[in-house]
Amino acid sequence: MSEFVICISNEGNPVSLIVGKVYRRLPDPEAEAHNMLRIVDEDLSEPDGYLYPASMFVPVELPEKAKRVLMPVATWG
Repeated sequence: MSEFVICISNEGNPVSLIVGKVYRRLPDPEAEAHNMLRIVDEDLSEPDGYLYPASMFVPVELPEKAKRVLMPVATWG
């Protein structure tokens, strides 16, 4: 799955997620096995992200320039 996803539903999480916004997805095979995604949401105080149902997002591929804006500087390759 892509490193980035677009939120298509924020049901139950209107403060944490914005419909139509691109979010960074963190790898978490265990969560994905349960149809969940680990997302870095609006609460940036948690760098490890939070778990949300995968059905709330769709994957998206972004150009490199956009990825650099959305990724922490430490991960730039």
